[in-house]
This record gives sequence, C-alpha cells and structure tokens, in this order.
Amino acid sequence: MTATGGAIAGDEQTVAALGEFGLIAALSGWLRGVSPADPRTLVGIGDDAAVLAAPDGRVVASTDFLLEGRHFRRDWSSGADVGHKAAARSLIDVAAMGAVPTGLLVALAAPPDLPVTWARDLTEGLAAECARAGATVVGGDTASAGSVLLATTVLGDLAGRAPVLRSGAAPGDLVAVTGPLGHAAAGLALLKAVPTVSLPALPPAAAGPDPPAWAASLVAAQRRPQPPYDAGPQAADLGATAMIDISDGLLADLGHVALASGVLIDLSSDRLSPGAGLQAAARALHPFFGRTERGSTPAHTQALTWVLTGGEDHALAATFPPRVALPSHWTVIGEVRAGPGNRYSVLVDGQPWAGSAGWDHFA
Repeated sequence: MTATGGAIAGDEQTVAALGEFGLIAALSGWLRGVSPADPRTLVGIGDDAAVLAAPDGRVVASTDFLLEGRHFRRDWSSGADVGHKAAARSLIDVAAMGAVPTGLLVALAAPPDLPVTWARDLTEGLAAECARAGATVVGGDTASAGSVLLATTVLGDLAGRAPVLRSGAAPGDLVAVTGPLGHAAAGLALLKAVPTVSLPALPPAAAGPDPPAWAASLVAAQRRPQPPYDAGPQAADLGATAMIDISDGLLADLGHVALASGVLIDLSSDRLSPGAGLQAAARALHPFFGRTERGSTPAHTQALTWVLTGGEDHALAATFPPRVALPSHWTVIGEVRAGPGNRYSVLVDGQPWAGSAGWDHFA
C-alpha cells in the first residue's frame, strides 16, 4: 500500500520507472488513442501551449483542484473514476455560464510509486468525461508529489449567448434545478460507513456480493458525478436570469446567487422530497431512528439534509422569469423574493435552515 492508501502490485510498473518524459509521452499517446480529432483544437498536445479556435470571440474559463484524501481516496475510486470526477467538476462550471465546454487542461502531480495503469485509467476517464460534454483534453503538465493532485482548467464557447451570471435573479423569478441532489453526499456517507453498516462491501477492490441497487447508485454518484452539461446552454436559451452548479450544497450555492443578486430565495421542502434511495441510505446508516413528534422520521430528515446541503452532484440550479415553460427535466423548487441579499438569504419553507448550508473548505 502507498502512504495514501492506494494498492500497488509488487511487479507493476510505476511512473517513476517510466520517468517524467516517458509518462508525458504515454499520457499523450493514450489521449490520442481515445479522443477524436476536434476541429476547434488548432494546436493540441505536444507544443508549449494549445491553440483553440474561439468562434464567439469570447472564452469562458474556470479552474479547479482535485486532491487525494480530500476529494477522493484511491482505495475507494479507480483511476477512471477520478478522471471522470476531475473533468466533471470543471466542465460543469462552463455549462453553468450558459456556454459549451471546448477544451480541458490537466496538471497531474503524483507519487513516484503510482502505477502506470492507474495513470492510464485516469487519462481514459478524463477523455471519456470530456466526450460527454463535447470537449477534449488539449494539454497539461506533470510533477512529483506525495499524493495525487489534479488541477484542471476548462475553456468554453458562448456561441453568441450572453453569459448567465449569479447576479441576475429578480423577485418573482422561479428557482429550478436539473440533475440529482444529495446522491453524492449519501454515497460518501456510505463509503465512510463501510463496514460498520450491514451492507456488502462497497469499495471496488473488496470481494463479496453486490450491494443493493440503491447503494450502488449513490456510491457511483460520489465516484462519478454526471452533470447535465446540455442543460446549461439550454437554460441560457430559455432566458435564465441566474445559474450555478451545485458543488458545495444547494443552500450554500444558492446563497451565492442570493448575495450576488441582492435577493432572498425561498425553497419548498415538498418539492425537494428525497427519493427512495436516499431514504434507504438514511435508514441503513441510522437504523435506530424512530418517529419524531412532528411525524417526520429522523431518516427522512437526514435524507432531506443531503438534498439541501450535500455537494458534488454538480446539478444545475437556475432562476427563470415566471412565465417561462420549462422542459420536464427542470423541477421548480422555489421562488425569488425581495430581501436582504446575503449568503444567508436562502430559506426553506419560509424559515432559515438551522444547520450548515453546505461544504466549506476552511470551516
């Protein structure tokens, strides 16, 4: 085992044995083998920098980190899982602006004993997730570190649209979401709980029977979120007034919209009812819960907490003028009202949320 928990086969080639330039050549070859040519990439991997066409004349850009031990564990996730997750976290930021992702730059720092096969699987995961979003990996860098670190930079094209900012929500607008909420948080809780809960082992290396379908689905959401990339440009075309992806929690991220727009947002818990899988996970993790005086089981409360405050699903939340006809995959969950406009200005059923609103790296 490595110091950070990744399993190493005794005779498996490592990135140290391959060397920096050998690793770069291998990464480049793997990417060329799995990524189709993209006419928007004028100069790709192999030069000092990539050159991408920018038909709109504007480039949308965002950057993100993925740190081993903070965002993933190698004994929980495969290299392909981590590649999908690293790409998804950045690609959805571009979609949340109403733009189409075009290119991804990836800087990889890794321990010398990292298996080459893990790096190959990582590369294939990055490329596959980019393909889901209509983008390609166009370059990057490598370095040595004590654990795996990925820094990603995504570029995107607005295709003539105005960017959808956090600051455009207005009183009377509807608040809607598309994509799952709380699934990744529940999956993380299940991974942390194994083997203390009575479920089959969930990490990929573990032997044993398959987990229940609901548990496998939630854990998959933690390992490989599936953001709704197409919904971002679609929302822009529908007239979205503000938009954000749910990375830190619905309440926390809508708090950014409330602050930037100077409004209050009121959500309806009835429209955010947790699904059967979340309820099952809450019961499995807290089997001793009984019914409360208000008729809501603590398991339901935990499931709703995941929906409201769990991050890493990378669903999209947007505000729309009240007369907009939304496609069926968008669910209206609340409304925008006049209010103080700070990051605490997100209510649930007209009341402040009592607990944490979501993830804070420095809390």
